[in-house]
Amino acid sequence: MRRFHFTLLLVFLVTGFYGCNANDPAPAAPQASVQDDTIVTLLFTNDVESAYDPIPAFWLDDISMIGGIAEMTTLIETLRASEPNVFLFDSGDIFTGALAKLTHGKLAFELMITMGYDAMAIGNHEFEYGHHIFEWEKNRAPFPVLGANFFYKDTDHPYAQAHTILERDGVRIGVIGIMGQDAATAIIPSYIAPLDVHDPVEAVRKSVAELRDEVDLIVLLTHQGKTAPMQTDAETDPRLQRDIDADIALAGAVEGIDVLFAGHADAGTPEPVVHPETGTLIMQTYGQATHLGYLQLTLDSDTRAITKYDGKLIPVEASRLEPDPKILAKLRQYRDAHADIMVKVGTTEAPLIRRYIEESDIGNLFADVFVAATGADIGFVHGGSLRKDLPQGDIRLVDILDSYPFVDDVNVKEMSGSQIRRALEQSLTFERGMLQLSGLEMTYDLAQPKYSRIVTLEKDGRPVADSDRFTVAAPGFLTEGGDLYDSFPESEVIRSVGKVSDVIIDYFRNQGVVAVPERGRQWPVADSR
Repeated sequence: MRRFHFTLLLVFLVTGFYGCNANDPAPAAPQASVQDDTIVTLLFTNDVESAYDPIPAFWLDDISMIGGIAEMTTLIETLRASEPNVFLFDSGDIFTGALAKLTHGKLAFELMITMGYDAMAIGNHEFEYGHHIFEWEKNRAPFPVLGANFFYKDTDHPYAQAHTILERDGVRIGVIGIMGQDAATAIIPSYIAPLDVHDPVEAVRKSVAELRDEVDLIVLLTHQGKTAPMQTDAETDPRLQRDIDADIALAGAVEGIDVLFAGHADAGTPEPVVHPETGTLIMQTYGQATHLGYLQLTLDSDTRAITKYDGKLIPVEASRLEPDPKILAKLRQYRDAHADIMVKVGTTEAPLIRRYIEESDIGNLFADVFVAATGADIGFVHGGSLRKDLPQGDIRLVDILDSYPFVDDVNVKEMSGSQIRRALEQSLTFERGMLQLSGLEMTYDLAQPKYSRIVTLEKDGRPVADSDRFTVAAPGFLTEGGDLYDSFPESEVIRSVGKVSDVIIDYFRNQGVVAVPERGRQWPVADSR
């Protein structure tokens, strides 16, 4: 394999870390003749998360409807017909959502097969139904499902294929997949108990060494970094922009990676980021199938050095794209087989919207539901688990399954005031979203250092003391300590009352009409808003 051509590194040094693009004039240097050039087109997705239908793009001025897996497929097929040597990759998180849940991921893989993916990396959501179910599905896939740093616990036996070699028109591409150890903390611990996630740097270094003399290019698919902000308009909310520091660090730690397509953080890169030392081209989309990643490389036919690149994120403008009939037929097949998910379960008086680092109406409601179902003193739900807003009006079973698509139980524990305070201070770092709550009132000051931001914490108008004891209802993800909420697993589960989605559905059916809960449970002090 050949690393990034030095002339492009010179362009980077002149134009700045984020400034490179294909239209910048390159310094004078010997160039391959046009007839000797080989062009390779790399398309990629990340964090699709079973977002199969277009949604209103209310946060964008020039696009009315965005996304949709059938519309994205049409865009991919158009590029395949017009661009040379097209490869299609995914950087993980293909599961989530009602149909993925009901089919245990089978539909997600069938759609990817129909779309013609060449390889994917494993994401944390692939383990939503347990490691054994995902293992069965990935082994059925006709394309490689890559996880170079996954091993069975306390062994050197790999859980997944580390890398693969793809060839098209004489161009050989080595593809590696990894998950970051931080992303693994977003999995319910018991779901991957038999597995270890090793240091990704060492795993990538080993694969690069094995591939180096066999391929022309090396593409790394990663799923790491901070968790993505679960908010529909996160793309344009400046408070929610994620960095790609973990990917930059990995690209700098291992020589020989030409391209890195990232996932997990949904940190959209409108154009490639070029690593200042290794020249690795790094890209990521905003997730949810709203954009298709595009990177075209021009290679010298003799040296296979990259002499030119053009990278961008192409919005999936649903109103301008005819949906692909094969994908529509596949979706219709599974929706017809699960027609019961379209049954009405209740009505909302107003929309219930997610906010990732603020108190939100849907978060307040679900926390209230847990308290009502269990009789607990306090209810919690993790902001990152809320995956879809609920509209005003009729609510169908599918809407609930999409808004909370996971399969964990509502558990009840007894926790101390000190343990609850620790959980809320972790929440107020905003690194993994804000805990939504019921039964407490809190003010906080973001001007203070992390883990010292709570100003007041009260229960029914009385300050919460560290020695106080409360019953707490929360999903299993939290009670097992997911996303580093380490105070929850310090006590045993007293009882469970059923799956989270079932508990919410029962609440809607019993209420009939669901009002928007009163706000004001978590509020920043004036000087920190």
